Amino acid sequence: MIYESPVTLKKNLLSIISDMQSASHLFVKQPGKDFSRKRKISFSDTVRFLLSMNGNTIRREWMEFWDFQPDMASIPAFSQQRQKLLPDSMDFLFHMFNNSFTSMDTYRGYRLLACDGSDLAITHIPEDKDTYRRHNSLELNQKGYNQLHLNALYDLKNRIYTDVILQPGRYPNETGALIEMMQRSSIQEPVLLIADRGYESYNVLAHVQEKGWKFLIRAKDIGSRGILTHLPIPDHGTFDCTLSLILTRKQTKEIKNQPQVYRCRTNKTSCDFLDPVKNPFYTLYFRVLRFPISESTMECIITNLEEDAFPMEEIKKLYGWRWGIERSFRELKYTIGLTNFHSKKVEYIQQEIFARLIIYNFCERIVTGIVIQQKNRKYTYQINFTAAVLICREFFRNRIPPPDLEAFIQKNVLPVREGRKAPRKVRPNSAASFLYRIP
Repeated sequence: MIYESPVTLKKNLLSIISDMQSASHLFVKQPGKDFSRKRKISFSDTVRFLLSMNGNTIRREWMEFWDFQPDMASIPAFSQQRQKLLPDSMDFLFHMFNNSFTSMDTYRGYRLLACDGSDLAITHIPEDKDTYRRHNSLELNQKGYNQLHLNALYDLKNRIYTDVILQPGRYPNETGALIEMMQRSSIQEPVLLIADRGYESYNVLAHVQEKGWKFLIRAKDIGSRGILTHLPIPDHGTFDCTLSLILTRKQTKEIKNQPQVYRCRTNKTSCDFLDPVKNPFYTLYFRVLRFPISESTMECIITNLEEDAFPMEEIKKLYGWRWGIERSFRELKYTIGLTNFHSKKVEYIQQEIFARLIIYNFCERIVTGIVIQQKNRKYTYQINFTAAVLICREFFRNRIPPPDLEAFIQKNVLPVREGRKAPRKVRPNSAASFLYRIP
């Protein structure tokens, strides 16, 4: 696979920003007025600074961006410039940069897209009812928190985010976000969508089927009140069953007496491909697999991959790769800096979220194209992504020349130690306060 060179990636990103500046009236709140006068901070400077931000204080970030020049513009001047941008400006740049990628890796001809969501802690503002949430506690005086919910499609083979939708943390709708991202996807290659529990909705399966994609989605185990209830499958053990199921809103006695053939959907249940007149029935085709993942735990998977081409062992391996999106969330938050925002306003936080996503994809495309020479050592070695992000950011800021970039990254490697795991810590994180940043 031939990937874009770091120079090409940087050139493409800066070229898109330059084109946006030439048509800045499409990306500002007041066309003909915003960015129309010549100032120290141009449209391009504003966008490039958003991309270069890290987790430090905005003062330090700003001085580093201008190389500590005494005559640099003020921070309030930047704040005035960033509020001129339309909320969708950085979203547009994110998608345009993704469209510039030329070579995409596949698995047996499929783009492997994982879907998942993650909560992002933002500044505590109880007055913002859309993002404010309370802890699950009986203490009335306990302090709540504010969140945004990030819904993402992540390419597991190419290690990039292909699409993202942000929602208020108080009203997340992951299945709705997935359907919207599927509908607007322009990916030409065959796609295999991999998702965890929470996405095993009949409406989601129908949308994937209509899109012409394949799906591989984890479902609640048999015996739970989930999508597998009343299906003609064994009630225990390991199995692989091929089924068809007819969705309908009709409530006739004949239909109700055949729960293994029909699944009745009420008017309150989303099912976008059912119409009482034009299309009262919709048929889903899929497999249900159940297999052990430990001595005491079984896993259930719903998929429309063909049994002869994708046997059970292959399904197990494919679902295991879904963990890549969890790893990417960790890197996005703690390596790229998605836990440290430089504003309290949700509109500006959204600017920074898309800026971090762009830089994540920029860094991953560079890292993916660099080969580590494996020596005769105990472990296989991989690139230290934390160090690589620092190096790629300095390359974007023109502080590291292209010939040195690859050498710097190759010098920072880590051993791959298989089989390590730790219990997952689930707790709501608070936003990093502006008072506790590096000065």
